[in-house]
Amino acid sequence: MATEIETEDRTEPPALTVDELAARAGVTVRTIRFYSSRGLLPPPVIGPRRVGRYGPEHLSRLALIEELQHRGMTLAAIERYLERLPPGLSPRDLAIHRALVASWAPDSPEEATRAELERRAGRALAEDDIDRLAAMGALARTDRPDTYRLDPALLRLCVKLLDVPITQETILAARTVLLEHTREAARKLTRMFRDEVSLPYGPGAADPGQLAAVKSLSAHMQPLVIEALITAFQRSLKEELRAAFQEQAEE
Repeated sequence: MATEIETEDRTEPPALTVDELAARAGVTVRTIRFYSSRGLLPPPVIGPRRVGRYGPEHLSRLALIEELQHRGMTLAAIERYLERLPPGLSPRDLAIHRALVASWAPDSPEEATRAELERRAGRALAEDDIDRLAAMGALARTDRPDTYRLDPALLRLCVKLLDVPITQETILAARTVLLEHTREAARKLTRMFRDEVSLPYGPGAADPGQLAAVKSLSAHMQPLVIEALITAFQRSLKEELRAAFQEQAEE
């Protein structure tokens, strides 16, 4: 898996050869050339003696690709994911995408055999495990035997929950609470953001350039909003847990 990415400014001139890029990213030169042939990496800057040079953006993209693969996404799904990213993202922007990639699910579920499911889960799965994963929404059975429809982004989390000493009812109740509150937060934030970005253009603006600017700004804001939500939730949960256990100790 790729090493921790750096967040240098994207204006820094590319200085890495393909061998140095591979060493920094923790992949092979063959992997880099393969990704480049599929359009997953931008072409290098050609320097003196026709030597290609790579920079922070290439490191960031490699780290993001490796993380997406680690989350169970196929190469085709990764290509679609990268195509949706706005152009001109800095290494820092890509770092945020990588850090929050677990929150970004593919457009549609993917099908897998029982063997592929267990490979992705990293363990053998009993029928009871399959039932629990289905109840948590990580997979669904299909009409074909031993074939499942997966949510790769959710599967990794739910497999970990199989070993948590909490009843399935509690896990499902917690999932319901999270969905309800995150959807409400998403609705309110989207409404606020929509109202804010629409002010410069007026209520009936339809200029393609203006609409493209709004979409680009929205794409940049989405990972930042997710990062803010995660940070706020972590702090709130820590405070609530500390207070709950303190009250229990005082009883």
